[in-house]
Amino acid sequence: MIQLAHPIIEEDEKRAVIDALESGQLAQGPRVAAFEQAFAAYVGVKHAVAVANGTAALHLALLAHNIGGASDQQPTANNQQPDEVVVPAFSFAASANAVLLAGARPVFVDVRDDDFNIDVSAIEAAITPRTRAIIAVHLYGQMCDIDTVAAICARRGLALIEDAAQAVGASARGTRAGASGTGCFSFYATKNLTTGEGGMITTNDDAVAARARVLRSQGEPSRYVTEELGYNYRMTEIAAALGHTQLPKLDARNDVRRANAARLSALLASNDKIVTPHELPALRHVWHQYTIRVTAGRDARDRLQASLGERGIESATFYPTPIHRQPLYQRLGYGDAELPVAQRLAGEVLSLPVHPALSAADVEAIAAAVNEVSLRM
Repeated sequence: MIQLAHPIIEEDEKRAVIDALESGQLAQGPRVAAFEQAFAAYVGVKHAVAVANGTAALHLALLAHNIGGASDQQPTANNQQPDEVVVPAFSFAASANAVLLAGARPVFVDVRDDDFNIDVSAIEAAITPRTRAIIAVHLYGQMCDIDTVAAICARRGLALIEDAAQAVGASARGTRAGASGTGCFSFYATKNLTTGEGGMITTNDDAVAARARVLRSQGEPSRYVTEELGYNYRMTEIAAALGHTQLPKLDARNDVRRANAARLSALLASNDKIVTPHELPALRHVWHQYTIRVTAGRDARDRLQASLGERGIESATFYPTPIHRQPLYQRLGYGDAELPVAQRLAGEVLSLPVHPALSAADVEAIAAAVNEVSLRM
């Protein structure tokens, strides 16, 4: 089976985890601090705050910007008319769920089919007097039009939250993902850099970093002094040891992903039944996912996926339902929203293996299978 994802864990990474286990300190400690320092330097920001996962990063980033409201607060007029946050509808549900967790309301906008990212031309129409932030998702490993989003945020006085869960190492015109606003990263098992579970907040704002650090640890600025309602969102020493040891290898591993993606695109170029993804100018795509579009629609896409599975090639649909059409959001009253590109993409996209553990023969086999099956549709 050619797996969709295959995390690479080398001997030095295993040794770092064993050293953490043998140290006797397993909860947040010096390894977490060292990982934070190295990650901040890598992204090019003043602060990095390690947390338990990517959703925790998004949740705390919003709260650190004073968006929404904590559950220890009494209801106010503002709670009855909640803060709003603009979110692209085509993403993992956590991009919007974190807004609900913060006590705010997601406002969904459509995406573009050339890069699957937020349609910046749709943002202004979604902004109301209650809008407090824009979550700019960098889907599949390619940054969105972050300069335009940042300009809108600056002009409107909004917080810019970068959902870089799938884009660690990506850049736009030399600026890393997570350096233009408040960055939120995931180190889930399948990510380009993995700690099994884990996340990171990046920022140049001293106050945002300080509040995120307090909120991740029970709202305690010092031990056993609870200033506000916080959370147990700490990262373990074990996770930090793994992530810190992987970080110097990240760019090289992303380069392999880039090479695999380029080879897949070359081998699939003549296939008129699919649209291959591409890297937009001045961007560095890190190919967390290599996602094709099957233009004949959902049934053809699903048949292709099933046929690839029969040939021993794993693939996946990220994501079969836009967030605004998920059952939770239907119950919350989003059912009438029409976001045509997001809705169409949900029936077309299929992600193929692109990870750095693939051999050249694997890449050839993936492309050959896609061409063989799809050209007969």
